[in-house]
Parts: sequence; C-alpha cells; structure tokens
Amino acid sequence: MGFPENVLTSDEKVEKSLHPHWRTVVGSLVIGLILIAACVYAAYLSPDDTKGNVIQWIAVGVGVLIGIPLCIVPFLRWRTTHYVITTHRVMVRKGIVNKNGKDITLSKITDVSFSQTLMDRIVGSGTLSIESAGDSPNEAFEAIPHSDQIQQLLNHLIDQDANKRAQRMVNRAGFETDQEAADRMHQEEQRMHEEEERLTQARRREPGPDERSAETTAVSTEPTTTTAPEAPRSERER
Repeated sequence: MGFPENVLTSDEKVEKSLHPHWRTVVGSLVIGLILIAACVYAAYLSPDDTKGNVIQWIAVGVGVLIGIPLCIVPFLRWRTTHYVITTHRVMVRKGIVNKNGKDITLSKITDVSFSQTLMDRIVGSGTLSIESAGDSPNEAFEAIPHSDQIQQLLNHLIDQDANKRAQRMVNRAGFETDQEAADRMHQEEQRMHEEEERLTQARRREPGPDERSAETTAVSTEPTTTTAPEAPRSERER
C-alpha cells in the first residue's frame, strides 16, 4: 500500500511522505485487543464439548463482525491515506477501494499554518492549514505528524519553487543569471591570472639594469684594430 511514485514527473522529488498520526488508530487497536480478550475468555469458560465448540465459534464470529468495521477498516483507511510533499506540489491520496486525491501546486499556496491542542503537543501531531490562491478552497489536514516541522518544510519548498520560477523567467528574457555571472567572473579572474604569469615570465627573461650596464662597458672597452692603408704597387716593387 505504498505511495505510487509513477505519478511523479521526471524532475520531481519526494521530500516527505506521511500517513495520518498513529493516534488515529489507537482506539481501533484498543477495541481489537478487547475483542481478542473477550473471545479468549469465552473460549475459556465454554465447556469442552459440542455445545462449547458452538459457543466458541459464535464468539469468534461476533468478534470478527465487530472487529471488521471498528478495527480493520480504520487501520486500512489509515494505511491508504497518503500526504506527500514534493518539490512541485502537495498530494493527498485516500481510499481503500474507491480512490480519491487532490494536488496543490506550490506556486498556488499563499499561506501555511498549523495548530496544536495540548494533546497534539504531547503526542506530536497537529492540524495543517493550507491556503491557496484563486477559487480553490482552503485545506485543513488533521492529525499530521510533526505539523510544525511540516509547515517549515512547506515554506522552504515554496521559496525554492518561487526562486526557480523567477530564474526561468530571467533565462527566457535573455538576462544573465547568477550562475552565469559567477562563471564569467571566474573566467575573467583566470584570464587576468594568466596575463600576470605571462608578464612575470617576460620580466624574468629581460636583462636587469646592472646586466645592461655591464654589457655597455664591455663593448666600450673592447680594443679596436685598424688596418693600415696598403702602399702603392710601385713602392712595393722597389
């Protein structure tokens, strides 16, 4: 009797899946224990003969007839009631044989509140109220486990959903998103860092002032050799 997750969309994630609080079936459990004890007591008092066997079967039959509507049906109703909170909506599914459900999208929720009685605070449950925009009636879900925490979770998911929708609108309009701006800044910083590294390496390859002065001195002190002009040919022949 688990929740059918095939109703979820591809990008939808279940944040919380709940049944009504266990206090809703405490009365049925107590009645079931009383019926079992009554049947055992009737079997203990009945004689061990044919008449006693008939009495035992009658006690069991009466116990089953009383237990089905008072014990089994409430347990199945509790088990087949699902409150599912996803990243897109709040889903309610109920019904043992006949199923019925309701979906409330997060974008339509205008307010989420909870209320607790003294007993609710003791056992950890409460009533969760969801107000929706438009003509949709407000919903009140009773016996929600940890209703205060569920209210905070819903408010957090509503804010996240609103931010995602705003970001999608920005993307459609062609503006730069926060992530795109961060990526651009990172690329710009990386480019500047690479430029600084290139300039640093270029400075290391260039000679310093002392080296340039030493080279200039060496060039100025280098001896020069001059070649005497060649004598005329007639003088050489003499």
